[in-house]
Amino acid sequence: MASKAIIFIDGNNLYHNAKAMHIKLSPDYIRKIAERACAHFNCILQKAIYYNSVPSIADGEEMYYKHIKFLDKMKALPKFEVKTRKLQRRSNAEVQEEKKAALFNLGLCKTCMPLVESNCADCVGAIDKKEKGVDMLIGIDMINLSIIQKECDCCILISGDADFIPAMDLIRKCGKKVFSAFLTKGYSYDIRQKFKFFIMNKEFLNKKILHPNKKK
Repeated sequence: MASKAIIFIDGNNLYHNAKAMHIKLSPDYIRKIAERACAHFNCILQKAIYYNSVPSIADGEEMYYKHIKFLDKMKALPKFEVKTRKLQRRSNAEVQEEKKAALFNLGLCKTCMPLVESNCADCVGAIDKKEKGVDMLIGIDMINLSIIQKECDCCILISGDADFIPAMDLIRKCGKKVFSAFLTKGYSYDIRQKFKFFIMNKEFLNKKILHPNKKK
């Protein structure tokens, strides 16, 4: 029987690595990538969550409104949800406090809390990256929706970032399936060593996603 899956899309990571491969992403393109990844692992798509950071309007109105328009189109996709964080720098203390609050809001018991804290400590990562609030949100959501809320049998991560490995390890330890899918550019070797993966190179994207019905 096919597993019920939630797809977690690291929008920042996907955008930057697609750009390095000279791939221009659109909301529909991202939808097709998510659906293809789900089909590859023989899963039934429950929903996909697209995570992204939002720039400040002070950094440029044109860029800001273009980004907001893109996110509005993402929200309109069937079975898609969008979660955002403001693009900003934070101190070590602010990052740690945000992490503690997120873990507390999961409502974990005294037995589960230390286990989640120890496995998810690295989900925060270095604070010199402005998007790290998004990374933490993805890791917490993966744990919450699969282990706590039991909304899915399987988590599919669309990201090449090794920071998610602790959260993925915990999900697998708790008996849930967890896979990753990403582009050839920026795909962590460590993720591919530890979990079943699906690599999408430029040729595959062009043939199977952009032009699936194009005849030779």
